[in-house]
Amino acid sequence: MKDLKNKVALITGASKGIGEAIALTLAAHGAKVVVNSRKQEEIDKVVSMINGAGGNATAMAGNAGDAATCKSLIDKTVEHYGGIDILVNNAAANPAYGPAVQTEDWAYDKIMTINVKAPFELCKFAYPIMKQRGGGSVINMSSIAGRTPDPGLGMYSVSKAALNMLTKVLAKEWAPDNIRVNAICPGLIKTKFSQAIWQDENMLKRFMKMVPMGRMGTVEEIAALALFLSSDVSGYCTGTLFYADGGTTI
Repeated sequence: MKDLKNKVALITGASKGIGEAIALTLAAHGAKVVVNSRKQEEIDKVVSMINGAGGNATAMAGNAGDAATCKSLIDKTVEHYGGIDILVNNAAANPAYGPAVQTEDWAYDKIMTINVKAPFELCKFAYPIMKQRGGGSVINMSSIAGRTPDPGLGMYSVSKAALNMLTKVLAKEWAPDNIRVNAICPGLIKTKFSQAIWQDENMLKRFMKMVPMGRMGTVEEIAALALFLSSDVSGYCTGTLFYADGGTTI
């Protein structure tokens, strides 16, 4: 796999879990990485790990759910590194659990803002920069929930289905500009985001019955897929939903 030397990557929600793993992986392969999340102290730790290992990273705190912040993130990335080549929309939210009809307005707004609007806003502001540089790669972090509704996660499933279609729409519109847009759809990955499932032994057993491989995925496995999509070796891939779920959706 070709390295990512001279490539600039912005990763949202990168203070822990999948986002952190992607930041570490892309940096290890030569990318200059902008690490974003809401809390400065958390992203500072990730940046310290990257720079301590000889990489090149900078921390930019901010809530990706705010359109002005999205523009600022792109502007500051360009100001700091001279451009942007890779955008990983990893930040996500799911403050509601239960029947979709019981989702309160504030929870609906938060889910759709963080999971759909924020990726759109970041893509919109990154587009002219990538076009000017001759191309780029956008990776939207989706979920198998965007294909099959998860019990209790109705609106989260709706938001990921919308993100999947956004991925395809932008991929088709931006293909002439050599900007690729793909989505990664993980199954159950061992992260803080999913700990309500894997910390409950009975619930975990029920989930594992649906996974042919019989285990949870790791953040490193998702990061490896993000590396593939970030590099030129995936140059003919766009508008694709890549399922990394141990066979759950078979």
